Amino acid sequence: MDLNEKKLIVIGGGPAGLAAAVAAVRRGLDPSSILVLERDSEPGGILNQCIHAGFGLHRFGEELTGPEYSGRYIQMAREAGIPILCDAMALELTSDRRVTFVSPETGYVMVQAEAVVLAMGCRERTRGALGIPGTRPAGVYTAGCAQRYVNIEGYMPGHRVVILGSGDIGLIMARRMTLEGAKVLAVCEIMPYSGGLARNIVQCLDDFGIPLKLSHTVVKIHGRDRVEGVTIAAVDEANGRKPIPGTEEFIECDTLLLSVGLIPENELTRGAGIGISRATNGADVNQYRETSAPGIYACGNVLHVHDLVDFVSEEADIAGTAAAERILGQSGAVVKSLPVSTGFGVRYTVPERIDLTAEPEEVRIFFRVSDVYKKVQFFVETAEGEVLAKRAKSAAAPGEMESLTVPAEKLAGLLDKDCGGIRVYLRETGGQSK
Repeated sequence: MDLNEKKLIVIGGGPAGLAAAVAAVRRGLDPSSILVLERDSEPGGILNQCIHAGFGLHRFGEELTGPEYSGRYIQMAREAGIPILCDAMALELTSDRRVTFVSPETGYVMVQAEAVVLAMGCRERTRGALGIPGTRPAGVYTAGCAQRYVNIEGYMPGHRVVILGSGDIGLIMARRMTLEGAKVLAVCEIMPYSGGLARNIVQCLDDFGIPLKLSHTVVKIHGRDRVEGVTIAAVDEANGRKPIPGTEEFIECDTLLLSVGLIPENELTRGAGIGISRATNGADVNQYRETSAPGIYACGNVLHVHDLVDFVSEEADIAGTAAAERILGQSGAVVKSLPVSTGFGVRYTVPERIDLTAEPEEVRIFFRVSDVYKKVQFFVETAEGEVLAKRAKSAAAPGEMESLTVPAEKLAGLLDKDCGGIRVYLRETGGQSK
């Protein structure tokens, strides 16, 4: 492997990294000039342990398991001749696209790339970030860790289970543990709404009679050598979600699974001095997923946490295509840059800025709402009040990604206008659901 010939380095061999590499080849980049770095022993990323179905409905028009979905992209990458180096750990990235990594095959290596795609995914928030009182017994796991034990290693973490957090991984593990013979006693969620997809609430909890306790949290873990139970309590929405005295309930269990949020793996990003969004903990990017460092792109869960892997692949297509165009000298010069801000009801957007060329293309803006709403209208408008896109929806929740597409002609019309930026917000037409 001649590392001196590598022009595009993709860090991460999961669904985002593989899709970005495939997109770069489709755009015309020589596959031999690409190198995908994967720290695990096999490509595929987290989907290798997600053996449940529900992937690929948007991307492939059929329902696939996680390994089947990642297998499609592994096959596409191999058929395209894209080199994938496994057991390779990226150690450092600089703003001028110098990547340092180490692997048993290559040893310690520094490569100067013309473009880099960041696709490192995310990690789970652990008990240490929550500050739950109690001892430190065996039986406390993140939901993803338990998923790996059950689906890959063949171990059962426990038999009487409480789950804290109702994100999609927690909901899916409630069903998985039940199917393996465990008793899931409750899923507690500190917010007044679930953080997961509606379909997962129905298929993973309702179908199995598993109670979802909204506005509840775990206030104490009992047990010394092994978890013996947890105490849960209702929280006060009007008082910073603090536990309400007198609402405590003890649940006897031997396992506590934590599904309390995902954190993008952005240590390399920060080390390169790249701007980070406070809302997403991922890089600030334009519509091509280019970060504040020219030639460095980000996509997938390292950029912002997605609810569907199909959207990860779509975003990776954008990043991989843009990286290839930069290397091939096909990128258009930026004529005007417009910041994208959030208004009422919108927590964050991706992209955070739109860079207009002389011939703008349509831009799809992804965003999440900040609460649960019924009957809303989403708007994208200029700071001066010109509506660029809008869409009505019967309901919206933080657990589901939303998007609006701004037509190319609308963006082209801004080239010769004074525009202070673009804002995304929602307007209630039927009231807020608490």
